[in-house]
Amino acid sequence: MSHKAPPMNALEQQLHYPLGDALPPAGHCIEVAPGVKWVRMGLPFVLNHINLWLLRDELDGVQGWSIVDTCIHHDEAKAQWEQLFATALEGLPVLRVIATHMHPDHIGLADWLCTRWNVPLYISATDFMVAHRACEGDDAFVGELAVSFHAAHGLNDAETARKLRERKPYFRTLVPSVPMQFRRLLDGGTLQIGAHRWRCISGYGHAPEHMALYCEVLGVLIGGDMMLPRISTNVSVHAQEPEADALALFLDSIDRFKALPEDTLVLPSHGKPFVGMHTRIQQLHDHHAERLSEVMEACTAKPCSAADVLPVLFKRPLDFHQTTFAIGEAIAHLHTLWHRGDLRRQLDPDRVYRFGI
Repeated sequence: MSHKAPPMNALEQQLHYPLGDALPPAGHCIEVAPGVKWVRMGLPFVLNHINLWLLRDELDGVQGWSIVDTCIHHDEAKAQWEQLFATALEGLPVLRVIATHMHPDHIGLADWLCTRWNVPLYISATDFMVAHRACEGDDAFVGELAVSFHAAHGLNDAETARKLRERKPYFRTLVPSVPMQFRRLLDGGTLQIGAHRWRCISGYGHAPEHMALYCEVLGVLIGGDMMLPRISTNVSVHAQEPEADALALFLDSIDRFKALPEDTLVLPSHGKPFVGMHTRIQQLHDHHAERLSEVMEACTAKPCSAADVLPVLFKRPLDFHQTTFAIGEAIAHLHTLWHRGDLRRQLDPDRVYRFGI
C-alpha cells in the first residue's frame, strides 16, 4: 500500500502527475513505464527522500537490471536494497550501477552495490574524479578552505569559523568509498539498456557534470536533480571554484530540455514523476529572475555581501547546515549579476566581497 505525497503547491498544480499521489513504500517499487521501476528511499535531511530507478537490462547476453542512483551510505538504505533484490528483480541480477552525479544521495552506496554485484559504475568523468577527491579528504565544506571562503562572503564570525573547523568531513560521512573504476558517460552518448537506447544529456550548475538520461521510445527523462517539480535545485558556488557563474550554467542547462517533447514523463530525483517539463522550465526561469531582481534591488540600495542577501533570498530561519548551502546560493545569484556586468564586486578593507552598482 502506497504512502501519500504532501499537498501540491501552486506551481505543482500547473503540472500533471500521471500516478496521482501514489508513492512506493519502503523496500518496494512502482512500475512507471515498461521496464522502468520507481524506488523511493528516506533521507535524514530536510529533503527527506530520494527517488531511484530500476531499468530492465541485458548486458553481454545476461538478463538483469540497471540501477540509477543509490541513496546515501547507511544501514537502512542497504536493508531496503536487499529487500528489493529479493522481491523486485524477478530473480535476475543487477548488471550495472549508473549515477546521475556525485552528490552523496546519488552515489553514497555505489561502491557497496558495485561490489555486492561485481558490476561497473557508469558516471561522468568529472563527477567521478570530484567524488574521489572528496573521499580522499578534499572537502570544501570543512576546514580552513571553508573558513576563508565563508569569511570572504561575510560569514566571518568566530562561531562560524569554529563550527566549520570542527565539522566532520561532510562527503565522507555519507560516501565512505567510491569504486576505483568507472565507465564514462558523455553528453550526447547513448546507453543500450535492455531493449531501449538512453541518451545522456549533460547539465551544469548543480553538480560538476550531471547526466540526465532520455529514452525517446519510452518518452521518459530520468532528470536527476536538474528537473525537479516541487523545489528549485540547489545551485551554489563552492570554495573549489570560487568565481563560478553556477546559476547561468544551470539555466542554460535546463533550456536544453526544451528540445524534448512536452509530453515527456519526467522522473525526478525528488518529488513525483510528472508531465509538463516545458512549463517547469519556465517556472524555474521565473523563480530565479525574481530572486535576481530582489538581490539587484538590495545591492542597489547599498553594496552587499552574500551574507547580507541571505535574508533577501531566504525568508525562513536557517540552521547552520542550511546556512552553508544557502550562502552558496546567495553567491551564485550575486555572481550572475556580477558576470553580466549589472553589479561590480569589490574587496573591502575587512576582506569581504561586496557587490554594488
